[in-house]
Formats: sequence, C-alpha cells, structure tokens
Amino acid sequence: MNLKEALKLADKIVFEKTGQHLDDLQEAILQGTIQRETYKEIAKDFDCSESSARKVGSALWEILSEELGEEVSKSNVRSVMGRFIFENVSNFENVAISSFNTCEQPRHPPNTPNSPPPNQETSNTKQPETPHQDLSEMPDLGAFYDRTPELETLTTWILQAQCRLIAITGISGIGKTSLAVQLVQQIKNQFDYIIWRTINVSHTLDEFQQELIQLFSQSEKLDSPTTKPKPLSLIKYLQKHRCLIILDDVHNLFSSGELAGKYKPEYEEYRLFFKQIEKLSHQSCFVLIGWEQPREISQIESQNNPIRTLQITGLDIVAAQEILRDYGLAEIDYSILIHRYQGNPLWLKSVATLIQELGVNVTDLLQNDTILLPEDVKDILRQQCDRLSDREKQILSILARETQPLKLAKLIDKQPNLDLELVNVLQSLQRRCLVEKIENSFWLSPLIKQYLLL
Repeated sequence: MNLKEALKLADKIVFEKTGQHLDDLQEAILQGTIQRETYKEIAKDFDCSESSARKVGSALWEILSEELGEEVSKSNVRSVMGRFIFENVSNFENVAISSFNTCEQPRHPPNTPNSPPPNQETSNTKQPETPHQDLSEMPDLGAFYDRTPELETLTTWILQAQCRLIAITGISGIGKTSLAVQLVQQIKNQFDYIIWRTINVSHTLDEFQQELIQLFSQSEKLDSPTTKPKPLSLIKYLQKHRCLIILDDVHNLFSSGELAGKYKPEYEEYRLFFKQIEKLSHQSCFVLIGWEQPREISQIESQNNPIRTLQITGLDIVAAQEILRDYGLAEIDYSILIHRYQGNPLWLKSVATLIQELGVNVTDLLQNDTILLPEDVKDILRQQCDRLSDREKQILSILARETQPLKLAKLIDKQPNLDLELVNVLQSLQRRCLVEKIENSFWLSPLIKQYLLL
C-alpha cells in the first residue's frame, strides 16, 4: 500500500468527521503502523509516552472504523485501507470519502453550491444496491491478524472459480472463524444475500431450511410490496439469487466417539443437502467452518470440482509477533516461542497472558524448552479430544510417547490389532488437524503432546 495514499485517505476521513486534519501524532502513528512499528517505537520517535500514542491510536482507529464500515485496528489497518484504496482507485483522487458506499447503507456527499439535493439523482450517478444481510450470528472478534494468502485463495474460489461448497478447517484456536468474518467484510457487496448461521446441537435440516426460506420470502415481499410471491424451495432461491451462506461450528452435526465426519443419525439429511448444493446448478456458495468437515468433502483440490477445502495453519512470524506485542510482551525475538506454539493465535494469546500475569522470564522459558499450557487452551483441546474414537486415542497415545516422527510401518508394528484400519484412523486424525505428516512419517506438535501426557 502506498503510504502517501493512505495518509491522504486518513486525512480526508478525519477532516470530514472532526473538521480537523490529521495532527502530527496521528500522522506519525499511522505512518509507523504501516511501516510495522510498535507503539513503543512510534512514541520514542515522536518523543511522547507509549500510553499517549496508544490512546491517540485507539481514537484514530475508531474514526476509521466508522467511516470505512468495518473494524479497524493497529493490526489490520494496512489491509483495510489498502483494500479500500484499491476498490475505489478510480475515484480516490477526486471524490470525497463520504461519496463512497463504505457502509451497509448508501451515504450522500455533502451539498455544494452546484450539487443537487441529496434525494435527487443525477443522470450519471447510480447508487449501488445494498445486499440483504443477516449477520446477527456473526461474531465480533476484534483485531484481525494478517492472512492475506488465505483471503486471496478464498476470494478466488468464491468469485472467480464459482465454488459452491467450501470447507474451512483447522485445529481449535487457529483462526477459522476470524478468517471467515474478514472474508465476509471483504466480499459481502458481491452478493444479493449474505447469511451467517451457527450450527447448534438442535439445528435440524428442516428447521435450517425453513429459517432461510422465510428470510428470502420476507425480503422479496419487502422488495415487491404489491405482489405476494409464493415461497420457493431453498435450492430455487439459491438459483434465483447470488447468495453467500456461512455455517459455523458444523462439527456439531457429527458424532462423538467415531472417526471424523460421521453424521449423527438425526442429521443424516445434511449429507444429501450438501450433495445437492454440490451437484445442482446454482449461483450461490456455502462456507462450512468447523473442527470436522463432512467426509464427502475431499481435501484434495480438483480444478473442475465445485468443492474446496482450506486447512488453516499457524500465522507467519510477522503476524504472530503482532499478537505478542499487542499482549504486552517486550521487543525481543519470539520466533522460537511462535514456532513452539505453531503460530496458533489462541495459544499465543493465552500463553502471553499467562507470562504477563506470572511475570515469567521469557528468556528462561525459551532456553528450557518449557511448554506452558494455559487452562483455557486445555479446556478447548479437551472438547476436541473428547470427540475422538477409541482407535484414534490409541494412536495419539503412541505418538505422544515418541521423540521422533513414526512411519506407517512402525505404527502398524506398535498397534497390530488395527492393521489396515490404521490408515482410516490416521486420515481421521489428520482431518481433525491433531496429527501432522512429514514426508512419510506422522508426529504430534509439542503442545498437543504435552496435553496428552498430562
């Protein structure tokens, strides 16, 4: 992102909001943030206290959030402003910020002596349609840490490849839901309807379909109050409109004590429904988020297949260091700590909080190969491991005691009663993101191993 353009955009936004241009400290904070400096570094350069820089920065992000229509923080201001500038590049030089449709409702530019009244459209001005949105169940997750490659992949699959069914999978705390929230904010205006639903333990397929059908039919009645359109089947609405529908916590559809992705008896109808979404022609996309995904969704990408799976892994060093800085750890090289906790955002936040509260010497922690296991991380891992089958627990127990990755043949020797069934167990554990594969061998992350050995 061009620094000059970013400063110009921020100055316009602040001026329209407050009547004042960016002051020197606001400019220094924005410039330093774009150049990946910490508040401490910015404050030192500007000769002010770190707390003053944080206070001014927080107020600046709040103004930018309100005007740009999405949550802005120190960790994501680069991507949010860069995307806004890119999407409005043709208008950026000459059009006031308030003329952009950055929020869910269209906004009008301020009147000038030569401009028409706000409710009067000129012949060459067309207000973009506002999509129908039901995001009441979409969580507000605060700061978002850079996942540019994943966002680009998902955007390409949805907008260009026209995929109908996408699974976002990964171990607990890795940032699946945060990524989906950011995706929605980025592409929501490309759809007629965008809906977020969290699957709970009583969400039958019939209830889910009726809920969506009611939403579609009510919206059509509002759009065409003089007619009374007859409610259609859900697939007809997906064919009629361009829809993006996100289903979070899809693992609630599947049985505990079984290999990954086996439906509970009362949810078997979802299998046929997802097959219908895949096979029938329509212009909509379902995104499934969860620890487990349906077995019929392959993790092997095929160019002509309208189904894709994105397995989320840890953050890179730069983004992970931003988490540790935001959680108050001193400016040292944390690459070892980040590697030890696999760049998992939740794990890093939890261990940083624990380190701060206990006053642990981080240097000693790194030197001693110590793995801290905060209680909230244990609770989440317990939820995920409680879903495992007995066969999966047997294999994890073996791998937890090993100091080196094990080849398949070695695992068969150690668990001969599983024999050919072992490959299905390993596939299930890989799909749950509990076991990783290095070439032809299988291993556990240090933190997972630590949890299993408790």
